[in-house]
Amino acid sequence: MDHSHSHHHHTEPPAAHQHAGHAPTDHTNGHAAQGHAGHDHHAMISDFKKRFYITLVLTIPVLLLSPMIQHWMGADWSFPGSVWLLFALSSIIFVYGGWPFLKGLAEELKARNPGMMTLIGFAISVAYIYSAATVFGLEGMDFFWELATLILIMLLGHWIEMTSVAGASRELELLVKLMPSTAHLVHGDHIMDVETGSLKKDDIILVKPGEKIAADGLVNEGESAVNESMLTGESRPVEKHSGDRVIAGSINGNGALQVQVTHNSAESYLSQVIQLVNDAQRSKSRTQLLADKAARWLTLIAIVAGLATFAAWYFSGSTLAFAIERMVTVIVICCPHALGLAIPLVVAKSTALAARHGLLIKNRTAFENARKISTLVFDKTGTLTVGEFAVVRYGALDKNFKDEDIIRLAYALEQSSEHPIATGIVQKAKEMGLTAEKAENVTAITGKGITATVNGQAISVVSPNALPSQPVDIRAGETLVYVQQNDAAIGYIALSDQVRPESADAVRTLRGQHIKTVLLTGDNKVVAESVSKTLGMDQYFAEVLPHQKLAKIEELQKAGEYVAMTGDGVNDAPALAKADVGIAVGSGSDVAAETADIVLVNSNPKDVVNLVLFGKATYRKMIQNLAWATGYNIVALPLAAGILSGMGILLSPAAGAVLMSVSTVVVAINAGMLKIRN
Repeated sequence: MDHSHSHHHHTEPPAAHQHAGHAPTDHTNGHAAQGHAGHDHHAMISDFKKRFYITLVLTIPVLLLSPMIQHWMGADWSFPGSVWLLFALSSIIFVYGGWPFLKGLAEELKARNPGMMTLIGFAISVAYIYSAATVFGLEGMDFFWELATLILIMLLGHWIEMTSVAGASRELELLVKLMPSTAHLVHGDHIMDVETGSLKKDDIILVKPGEKIAADGLVNEGESAVNESMLTGESRPVEKHSGDRVIAGSINGNGALQVQVTHNSAESYLSQVIQLVNDAQRSKSRTQLLADKAARWLTLIAIVAGLATFAAWYFSGSTLAFAIERMVTVIVICCPHALGLAIPLVVAKSTALAARHGLLIKNRTAFENARKISTLVFDKTGTLTVGEFAVVRYGALDKNFKDEDIIRLAYALEQSSEHPIATGIVQKAKEMGLTAEKAENVTAITGKGITATVNGQAISVVSPNALPSQPVDIRAGETLVYVQQNDAAIGYIALSDQVRPESADAVRTLRGQHIKTVLLTGDNKVVAESVSKTLGMDQYFAEVLPHQKLAKIEELQKAGEYVAMTGDGVNDAPALAKADVGIAVGSGSDVAAETADIVLVNSNPKDVVNLVLFGKATYRKMIQNLAWATGYNIVALPLAAGILSGMGILLSPAAGAVLMSVSTVVVAINAGMLKIRN
């Protein structure tokens, strides 16, 4: 099926990367959305790295100069003014190492949206101000060394976490990298290398064997097999001849092709996919909103718990220093970092991964709801069947002819016809290695078939209704034609649309997932019944007109089913919109497939199954991450508050920071383990 009419009217060129509104420190949606801003990201990673190493170098003297550490080691390295040196070094660490957090604190408070940075910023400020006060005469122990180690670990945690986040958005960068940077433009009789971005509609480019195709277009001359797997997930190379479409980013096989560019690079299939993935990574689903809400609450709980912990210890007679230390630990450990990342990381990973397998997610919520699907409607047999007629049996009815003569004669008549039946017969003849005989004055008999003169004989290929009686029984789902010589039937050919080899597997897998399969088709009852029986589907509706599809979907929904429908995006719009999850199938080049929630590049039924399973896997990852992030806080918070201090179990602020960072990294690694199982 050819979608060269794709309407790409509503895709913006990806050049306009909106990224106002993502302050680099806004973690909850900042770096999951910044996949496209890869360079900002790497700059931030190296910034954290640099701050980490400088802070590390400064922390060593701070540790050695701390009275507490000296006391533990039974040494005394103090010298006149050592306190001031300690204060000076710690101030540098606080300002330089703590800068990202202090800046974040200011930004979050300005936006009236306290979160992660508010907590860390508050914790380090309290620790610093209190310690500084001890230098200037307040009674008590400073904890500069704890402040230094806390900031150090926070920087390390952020650096590791951002690296894993970058991993999630790297999938998108891999898509971007598929585009070759230069193309060979055919200019009269010489060839010049130009930037891919400068190609215009109707330019002719040369694609040498093994090169990436630089632009979407139509093959002008040449033949080759093209590997489109990184765009469509289809592993077999696709044969391309003159007039066939090729997609930018796919890899040419061993023939040279001349390609006529069909649109500029901003409108190319790949740019649209990249744009789509970007949008999907930014759009929030209900799961994400839930996590954001949880993170807000956790921030609130952290501050309240921190103040309560302080009060409890201070008023029960502990030192001010101890009470402050507990408060700082509680606030740090409670940082809802893991929660803030739990979902965006999975989103970034799943969207980009899906796009590389030919599953384009336009609506996140619908994709996550794939887990609820109870009925999957396959619209048209063409998704489950190959969608082309193939010869299934043939034979001679006149003993003067051999079986293969029947195909040979039909081939002579049908070789120039575009009719699906003709294509099937020609295909069969080529497989059998027959040579085409010459047919003269070929004429169509309206509604009956085709007639011509072959070797001086009047030969015709006609449908059964041209014969007074039927010498051959028609089997379910078949189309039969007779070959006649001088108006007497000398043989028959039966064709039918073959079921795709993947279909049976697909239906079986869905059944294992307790999902009912329904065939909804405009085809006749015989074909529909035979396909659905062969595949073991639960139900079929045949001879359904396009406007009745909507009603059938509603009928299933009223019966309490959560319905996913696969249709072809352009003409099944109302029904796709009505279904709980609308999947546009085989509208590969038409990324925009109007009303669908998800677009499948191929019409392979296996992709539909992969989509459902991947939707479930993605949702599972999100829930695992949420459970880990909240569960960890439930356990860690009381420990930080010192609930087990009677048993000698106390977490230091630095240990709290380690735990917080570990929980974030666990979430990031878990998101990174998401896979599409084929």
